[in-house]
Amino acid sequence: MATREPPLTLGIEEEYLLVEQATGAVAAEPPDELFAALHERTAGRAFPEFLRAQVEVATPVCRDIAEARRELAGLRKAVIEEAGRFGLAPIAASSHPFSLTSKQKRTDKERYVALLEEMQGAARRMMICGLHVHVGIEDDDLRIDLMNQLTYFLPHLLALSCSSPFWEGERTGLMSFRLMIFNGVPRTGLPEQFSSWGEYRRHTDILAETGVIADTSRIWWDLRPSLRYPTLETRVMDCCTTLEDALSLAALNQCLIRMLYRLRRANQRWRMYSHLLLGENRWRAMRYSYDAGLLDLGQQRIVPFAELLEELIAIVREDAEALGCVVEVERLREIIARGTSAHRQIGVYTSALSAGATEPEALKAVVDWLIAETARL
Repeated sequence: MATREPPLTLGIEEEYLLVEQATGAVAAEPPDELFAALHERTAGRAFPEFLRAQVEVATPVCRDIAEARRELAGLRKAVIEEAGRFGLAPIAASSHPFSLTSKQKRTDKERYVALLEEMQGAARRMMICGLHVHVGIEDDDLRIDLMNQLTYFLPHLLALSCSSPFWEGERTGLMSFRLMIFNGVPRTGLPEQFSSWGEYRRHTDILAETGVIADTSRIWWDLRPSLRYPTLETRVMDCCTTLEDALSLAALNQCLIRMLYRLRRANQRWRMYSHLLLGENRWRAMRYSYDAGLLDLGQQRIVPFAELLEELIAIVREDAEALGCVVEVERLREIIARGTSAHRQIGVYTSALSAGATEPEALKAVVDWLIAETARL
């Protein structure tokens, strides 16, 4: 057992789609000058992703949520201002309401070229964005143990982050359609369970040594040990349109890991459940967000999400106090009170239709809301 408390530092990554302010459509080919300006302004912390219209930002290692807020807000501001110089704007959402994936251009980078060659049609549909949260855990075996236990809470994090209810002009009926797209790629979904770091490495080394994957960065589970950093990286969440929602979920993620470590120090642990049961909650979060509740696997019944959230807040209160993020964790109640980005996008869409807008006009209204809400720092 690890004897030294993990640092639990934070790193946050967000992916945005660049859209044309005039039309709301995804900007298939943003100018190179934009990315050069972003690289210089952010010291390389804002860069193109798989699609040319996709920008990823990554904070430095942050000691606490207050530092993460400053860094992430600064990165959003840089993308908003630099994109605005070219008539573009970022939207922090996991899918675009109406643009077509077939019209997008891919970033000419060796990693992405290889990805497209391997994944073919599955990769060509990847016009999706996510929120990734890294929490610092230096001990390898501890990182695996906490990954096994944190998996239980992945559907809860997803339910509060949903931002992809539309796909190529269609209201999908799902609140997180992003994961439907991502599920088409291999080595995604809930992470495998391993008894130790050694067991994890034995399995992943087989894939690397046989040439199936270049390295473990090609394993895109909802939660994984990072290849580049001594962190546990949570990847299940949709990209939050509202900055404060992203910060609250990052804080909850950090607190859950500290809580699980605290249990471990007391020779306790969160009970493990099968992928069948955890996967059902993952599906419910994708389909309904928090509207239909989740399975409480201890009680073996579906519990309203508001009750589950209150339990979560109570469980991690000690940890939120220790980490200085009580305000952010308690603010999660606001997401349920006024809706995730997915709820609010659907609200804008249906209100526009009720007011007499055409289908394209209603979808454009959703993009306009996404632009404005992304910029509310």
